[in-house]
Amino acid sequence: MNTASTHPTITFIGGGNMASAIVGGLIRQGHPPSALQIVEPWDEQRTKLETQFPGVALLPAAGPSLKPSGLVVWAVKPQTFKEAALASQPHLTHALHLSVAAGITSESMAGWLQTQRIVRAMPNTPALVGLGMTGLFARAGASDDDRALVEAVVKTTGELVWVGEEAQLDAVTALSGSGPAYVFYFLEAMRDAGSRMGLPPEVAYRLAVGTFIGAATLAQRSEDPPQTLRERVTSKGGTTYAALTAMDASGVKTKFEDALFAAQKRAEELGREFGG
Repeated sequence: MNTASTHPTITFIGGGNMASAIVGGLIRQGHPPSALQIVEPWDEQRTKLETQFPGVALLPAAGPSLKPSGLVVWAVKPQTFKEAALASQPHLTHALHLSVAAGITSESMAGWLQTQRIVRAMPNTPALVGLGMTGLFARAGASDDDRALVEAVVKTTGELVWVGEEAQLDAVTALSGSGPAYVFYFLEAMRDAGSRMGLPPEVAYRLAVGTFIGAATLAQRSEDPPQTLRERVTSKGGTTYAALTAMDASGVKTKFEDALFAAQKRAEELGREFGG
């Protein structure tokens, strides 16, 4: 993104956390704020965005004042997507559309937006610190150039993977989209257990966070599967063995897998509930 021709105007419908993560990433990568515009109906959030991203155009609603856009990023809640799409579509013609809304299918979007140039994304909140993981699916009407533009935008927030079938995005939602909450859930448990063992809560939390970061980095850099990495830490009769044996006895792994299937099912339900 080094010349004017490589800086298309990008419009964000919705100015929440995910939109802010992408806008921040784009600006850090050299995308001029003047080529970005955000439609955000909440006055308080617009004021926050104005302070956070000076030079970015902010509007309370889509209308004729919107500049022609090369890309529109849909960062709205699933339950408000249809209403926002129908209201905005007349002002966003000839654009590529990228949705980060959970569950809403590209078929529904194609009907509301009257275009086949649609890419669905399932990001996650570590995008806020440039360490996001995003799953992507492109509708057949999205060209290779469209996919390249989406990649350039998403890579400002972290890593990405493409999936070949749209239904697989529900699994992406369950694993990585909702995944940070699972990590935070276990961090809470480790902090609380450490505190009950006599550690100051802040010390227990620091130990837990550092352990997650270190273990994830080790897994990322290693060619070995996770079970091998786990076995290297587990000596029979040792402390790790005691902990894992207790987890197995409680069915933690099976219950955790059940939880992910519940998230996948809910992602499917969102599409049916709000995609009509």
